[in-house]
Amino acid sequence: MHIDLKGKTAIVTGSTAGIGLATAKGLAAAGAAVVVNGRTQQAVDRAVQAVRVAVPGAAASGIAADLGDIAGCAALVAQCPDCDILVNNVGIFGPQDFFEIPDSEWTLFFETNVMSGVRLSRAYLPGMAARGWGRVVFLSSESALNIPADMIHYGFTKTALLSVSRGLAKRMAGTGVTVNAVLPGPTLSEGVAAMLGDEVKATGRSLEDVAVDFVKTLRPSSILQRPASVEEVANMIVYACSPQASATTGAALRVDGGVVDTIA
Repeated sequence: MHIDLKGKTAIVTGSTAGIGLATAKGLAAAGAAVVVNGRTQQAVDRAVQAVRVAVPGAAASGIAADLGDIAGCAALVAQCPDCDILVNNVGIFGPQDFFEIPDSEWTLFFETNVMSGVRLSRAYLPGMAARGWGRVVFLSSESALNIPADMIHYGFTKTALLSVSRGLAKRMAGTGVTVNAVLPGPTLSEGVAAMLGDEVKATGRSLEDVAVDFVKTLRPSSILQRPASVEEVANMIVYACSPQASATTGAALRVDGGVVDTIA
């Protein structure tokens, strides 16, 4: 399958590392002009360079904006007022006991993980509809279905994204614009590597070995029995953004290694 996105502009939020950066590289390799995003100019500049190194000749640019509030989202839209592909990837996570999570943390997670995608979709979808073509992908998680007891606030936001993406797909019916959610499972991103860092230091074992044990212990239903790579998740996202995915909309596309134990 040859995915051709030449002539399309793609914005990938939270794309200075991890799944977001892998997605930016994948979209650039398919010919899209890619706009990466992060909170600091330094991180954005590094990501733009990484895309250009991975894909020589890539049309890559970047916008530094913190999408965890209204002002940050408005700043991104002001600098890039139009796009054909929007990947709502930006998100935060971290284990924390329910009884220790203050209101401010719930609000931060909701604003960053959910409202960033709501605000940007509201800004960009009308233009896609007017042109008769567009792709919006929300990064949900297997945690949307398999709520982790130690990250209830995170799981809650990822469940919300399933509702938003499904509802938006219905709202855009017949326009040529598709809206989908992608649900990664345990993925060996920089964020997960940092979370496992103490165990790596304490045991002297490799990050890969610790990550496999993490999956087997905390996600025992995993069929893959290892974390996915960021590239494996990005492959699903790039497909959802492709012309070939024209009949896929309103879907929850799982790339969770079989963690969610259901056939539907």
